[in-house]
Amino acid sequence: MSERPRIDLFSDTQTRPSRAMREAMANAEVGDEQLNEDPTVRELCAMVADLLGKEAALFLPSGTMCNEVAYRAHTRPGDEIILHETSHAVHYEAGGPAALAGVTLRTLPGEKGMFTPDQVRAALRSGAPHTQYSRLVSVENTTNAGGGAVWDVGALDAVAAVAHENGLSTHMDGARLMNAVVASGRPAADFARGYDSAWIDMSKGLGAPVGGVLAGSREFMAEALRFKHQFGGAMRQAGIIAAAGIYALEHNVGRLAEDHANARRFARLIAQVDGIDVDADAVETNMVFFDVSRTGFGAPEVAARLLAQGVRIGAVSDRRMRAVTHLDVDAAGVEEAARALARIAETG
Repeated sequence: MSERPRIDLFSDTQTRPSRAMREAMANAEVGDEQLNEDPTVRELCAMVADLLGKEAALFLPSGTMCNEVAYRAHTRPGDEIILHETSHAVHYEAGGPAALAGVTLRTLPGEKGMFTPDQVRAALRSGAPHTQYSRLVSVENTTNAGGGAVWDVGALDAVAAVAHENGLSTHMDGARLMNAVVASGRPAADFARGYDSAWIDMSKGLGAPVGGVLAGSREFMAEALRFKHQFGGAMRQAGIIAAAGIYALEHNVGRLAEDHANARRFARLIAQVDGIDVDADAVETNMVFFDVSRTGFGAPEVAARLLAQGVRIGAVSDRRMRAVTHLDVDAAGVEEAARALARIAETG
């Protein structure tokens, strides 16, 4: 189908800016962002730096660029980054760490997209003449392929401590960090305190149309600015999109709790469907992963049949699917999506 699905649970990137957000964008003060003359961009960056407990921040066109700029600024070509085997940077950034930073990736296993301080310690390389240097530890919070799980603050601190004790820098992919904040009740700065750089995405659950904000020390951000320009991320009158981010932080953080409740609602409903395997108790934020293999259909086939009914849910493998709740799908929408899935399972 070519038109937009009635119920789109493919990702929280499918949100559309609300009328009020569009009005804020239309009324934004603007200037030349590349010359640091856009007052709305400066305001957004100050807000995120304060939110994450950092000295400065940088507005970038995408979350992927936030990761890639940080990786380039933290490392030198030939270095190694330690991160989880399911990380976004490993699977969904088109080989960016290798192409843009010239680094290799040391991937670690672990439940829910997380790893331990001991795993980091065991993975460290000394930089002897025949090995690369371990330069950076990168974490995701919430974890994406890990099911939207929230890291424990103490665990994050412990991972960061091992890294710093051994001379490594630390980075947090906080694309959905505000989901972790709402789910846990902990401030964003608590999660980010052990990390030399961290960022949040405006265009996922927060509902803005574009952009991410990377934060760190003033010295680090000066280096990151250089790579922002090198990667083509400089913008002009970017206040019109930064205004959406400001609106999102002021109005759309607390309501993430609704997305989490809807994800749990969806998980409980499909758990009752014969042929669907889901751990409803494992749902922490706005993601629900489930296995459809017992329906008699593969996940891509189920996805196609759902789409024919106006419901979009992504297949992440031959067996598994991922539904992501967001502000454009309400409780009635997830209930209808669950009914559509049940109808398909009944025909298998």
